[in-house]
Amino acid sequence: MANFHTDCIEKPLRLWFEMMGCFIGCHPWWFFIAPLVLSAGLGSGFYFLTDRMSNDIEEQFTPVDGKAKMERRYIQETFPENDLMFSSVRLSTDGTFATFIATSDSNVLTVESLQEILDLDRKVRTMVVSFDNKPFEYVNLCVRVKGNCYSNDILDIIGYNTSNIDLVNLTFPWYYYKSQRVALYASLGSVKLNKENSVVESAQAIQLRYYLQDDNKTKTDRWLEDFLNLLSNISTTSIKVSYSTSMSMQWEFEKSPGSVIHLFAITYTIAITFSIMSCWRLDNVRNKVWVACGGVFATALAILSSFGMLLLIGQTFVMTVASCPFMILGIGIDDMFIMVSCWQRTHVKDDVPKRLADTYKDAAVSITITSLTDALALFLGYTSTFRSVQSFCLYGGLSVVFCYLYNITFLGALMALNGQREEKNRHWFTCSVIPYDLPSDKSKCFTFWCDGGSYDPNTNMEKMHPMNHFFKKFYGPFLTQKWIKLCVLVIYAGYLAVSIYGCYTLEEGLDIRNLASDDSYISNYYDDQSLHFSEYSLSVMVAVKQPLPYWSEDGQKNFSSCIANFENLNYVNNTFAWLLSFQQYANAASLNINSQQAFQHHLLEFLDLSPMFRQDINFTADNEIQASRFFIQIVNQTSTKDMLIGLRKTAEQCEVKLLVYHPAFIYFDQYTVILQDTIVTILVAAIVMLVISLMLIPNVLCSFWVAFAICSVIVGVVGFMALWGVNLDSISMINLVMCIGFSVDFSAHISYSFISSPSYNMNEKAQDAVAHLGYPVLQGAVSTVLGVVVLSTSGSYIFRTFFKIMFLVISFGLFHGLVFIPVFLALFGICKKCCE
Repeated sequence: MANFHTDCIEKPLRLWFEMMGCFIGCHPWWFFIAPLVLSAGLGSGFYFLTDRMSNDIEEQFTPVDGKAKMERRYIQETFPENDLMFSSVRLSTDGTFATFIATSDSNVLTVESLQEILDLDRKVRTMVVSFDNKPFEYVNLCVRVKGNCYSNDILDIIGYNTSNIDLVNLTFPWYYYKSQRVALYASLGSVKLNKENSVVESAQAIQLRYYLQDDNKTKTDRWLEDFLNLLSNISTTSIKVSYSTSMSMQWEFEKSPGSVIHLFAITYTIAITFSIMSCWRLDNVRNKVWVACGGVFATALAILSSFGMLLLIGQTFVMTVASCPFMILGIGIDDMFIMVSCWQRTHVKDDVPKRLADTYKDAAVSITITSLTDALALFLGYTSTFRSVQSFCLYGGLSVVFCYLYNITFLGALMALNGQREEKNRHWFTCSVIPYDLPSDKSKCFTFWCDGGSYDPNTNMEKMHPMNHFFKKFYGPFLTQKWIKLCVLVIYAGYLAVSIYGCYTLEEGLDIRNLASDDSYISNYYDDQSLHFSEYSLSVMVAVKQPLPYWSEDGQKNFSSCIANFENLNYVNNTFAWLLSFQQYANAASLNINSQQAFQHHLLEFLDLSPMFRQDINFTADNEIQASRFFIQIVNQTSTKDMLIGLRKTAEQCEVKLLVYHPAFIYFDQYTVILQDTIVTILVAAIVMLVISLMLIPNVLCSFWVAFAICSVIVGVVGFMALWGVNLDSISMINLVMCIGFSVDFSAHISYSFISSPSYNMNEKAQDAVAHLGYPVLQGAVSTVLGVVVLSTSGSYIFRTFFKIMFLVISFGLFHGLVFIPVFLALFGICKKCCE
């Protein structure tokens, strides 16, 4: 098995790249100018960037075919909303609203605090907003209940008079007001109750909401903007106020790209500086400064071309794509370092086409492996059910393709032009010819700035870089000692143990607040919401999708049985149903509702008295009930995922066809698919990576070691990202998909160099691998981390998550490439020399 080789593709590919390198070396200007012209043409697509922006949170960060979206469609079609009888719990969407939470460290139900709340409420309701040169107020936009503006229950209860707070005994969580049951948990938070009678003694928070009609979005958005301006400038003494609107998250999310624009300039400055420092040589002829700058410029051309091309063909641009340039910068510079390293191992006496041919023969296959795996991993991520992931993977995958093409063409041409300068022994900056033998009377300063063109006469190659010397003479022999191998095995076992432990602690789901920046005003609102109003979370609709004989014993039994099944769940606190209220009405009035005719007759009378319930029943033309719904109150006793799955499972087990729905389920659906989606994508991508490795690395078992590195790095990244506080969500999934490609890079470079070594001794092969590519791999890792490190300062969760996972991927990939894989290859002796 160890002697089985798969070089039927790798060998001709090396020959093809060798010929290509020779051709580019002969005609460098063609390949230098063509990418510039192509990039200029494709870059015109950026003209459409504004039109292609698509940052709708629901569209991008919820499953495309989420079950809740179908459930919402059914609710909207079966139970249309009544504009004259507004009910927040009956909304099929979040609605259009503004809200604020007033908090106090002690008790917000004091005369002083309530007076400030009433003053603030009055300012909101009387706020004059101008639209189309016409003034309007809240009363002109508010939703209606029986002809009146929607009002807040807690203020209605005290009659908008602070002194009345001492005259009412508020009961929690329900309070009966004017024969109606009021959900006081929606208005009061962090409530302290009298232990004997559930009367409210104090509360630390009050939440008020202002719902608006949504028939004129531009007009309502204007009112919401003025609401935010009003609340941001408010001053209070006894209360603290946090606020938000139905559009706040969307508006704050759209601001996020602006927070990283200035980081692009910083990142590319750091990348250019590091590349120049890494490629700087004291030899003024062999200096690779222009090649370093060209490597960074090639990645910029790749971004320009790939993004422009997709924008030209109409592909939407999502905010998550803004992190692509940071990723591509690392990939491009990594490839540049590999090419420079291979160029330095060519004979300086050979002409430029021959040197570039030898460079391509050694470097191009290795670069092809990593670029192909990176691109395929991203393109496979396009199969995700999240549009944000799809968009990132499409833009990222095409960027990798262009980065690869421009490194082969543009960067190769630049290396050829730089090689022509070296061939003529010209200065790297002035391009003046430097004599091979400088006069001995010249100063040291003159020699430092003007000397150059030296090489190792024993090998006819450029003099070895000090870092390459370190990897060859010190690190390689050190790594292959027996006791070091044993230590590496112990370290790897510890790494794997911690990683697996972290995987078991991984939490799922995207917290919607993370889409806004850390300093956003809505962060305070969500903090208050979580602190004071999280106990009673959702009022979930349960729709009965089939006709039932509600008047019969069997019909009532089936209905009651379904309700009982829900109430048996530990996170269901209460049930609110039209049928239960109707039965109470009938019992109180001693009405007989045991026949269909009597049931229908008295039900219509009941609905005239309680018209809100009419929205919960879907009648046919003959006044027969085709569908109905009731509501269950959820308390915060379990995880969101378990709650959602538990409710749907309970609905399926009922003998009646039921559907459970709440607008938040649109976002909760991610919990049901994110883990499976991620696992399937990673498995498929890992298999594809293995196939690519088998095709391009001419040894089966070495290919399996590369596949092993992929799995090992992914396990480490998942485990450590959980320990670092990153959840598994659509944002981290983007990075995990990208992780698949990056996890291949360093191990593939080292493995390919390992089997390319002419030595038969396993330790020597490992030493040759780290000697040849150890420094370029280290350069690539450092450059990639430098490319994303500025994102750690971002105020956006999206970009910080990108940094965290990229840092883990590169760190673990580097350790695998420079420590674990060389030791494993040498220790187990799995590879033999390729066919000679």
